[in-house]
Amino acid sequence: MSTTHTPGTSEATRRSSTDPRVAIVTGGSRGIGRETARRLAADGFAVVIGYAANQDEAESAVKEIVSSGGRAIAVRADVADERAVAALFDTAESEFGGVDVVAHAAGRLLLASVADLDLADLDTLHRTNIRGTFVVAQQAARRLRRGGALVTFSTSIVGLAVPTYGAYSASKGAVEALTLILARELRGRDVTVNAVAPGPTATDLFLEGKDEETIARLAAQPPLERLGTPKDIADVVAFLASPAGHWVNGQVVRANGGII
Repeated sequence: MSTTHTPGTSEATRRSSTDPRVAIVTGGSRGIGRETARRLAADGFAVVIGYAANQDEAESAVKEIVSSGGRAIAVRADVADERAVAALFDTAESEFGGVDVVAHAAGRLLLASVADLDLADLDTLHRTNIRGTFVVAQQAARRLRRGGALVTFSTSIVGLAVPTYGAYSASKGAVEALTLILARELRGRDVTVNAVAPGPTATDLFLEGKDEETIARLAAQPPLERLGTPKDIADVVAFLASPAGHWVNGQVVRANGGII
């Protein structure tokens, strides 16, 4: 059972100049989350990789960071379970001294038309994407130290209105609304809250099941005429997590190569 953390007053909000900056990256075992964890570690963060089920991939991500001279651990946590997420933050605090950045990359994607979507699938999708984001954001709001940052993940699909993405886009619209409101609720804390909304990005999960024609069509959409890469998105997260990006607050950054 975690202890109660009062915003702005708990010892977790204070950091010695000799302590490392610490980042929690949910969904950090694969894809954009894994690349974000690697980039933040390269920037000097001690990284806590949150993962849902794939322990082997999470441990592999940790080994990759450690072998490059970084500091990282992996912690299993269902992002929609408030006790598991509190324990994730507890571990970050006990292992590294506090939390400065939370990059919440964990999410779920299910595609179907509104007419055909099984409502049980809708509940599963929204449990991870909406409740999970709320639970992680709640702990971040309570525990992030001054100068910190929360980065949530939306999708450029919210603005593109693509058929079969109704449930997913609705869940990410909720993420955007939560993100903008939380940024304003944290007035006086010196903590930023932003969402990154990637366009089509060449992760294994995205490419799975797509033929070459479909991939080529998606790659042609942005004026830059290519798919995004996990590194493209991780670079945006790293900027928002850095002192250089601290004046950006309460925004949705559509990192998609110019798709409108």
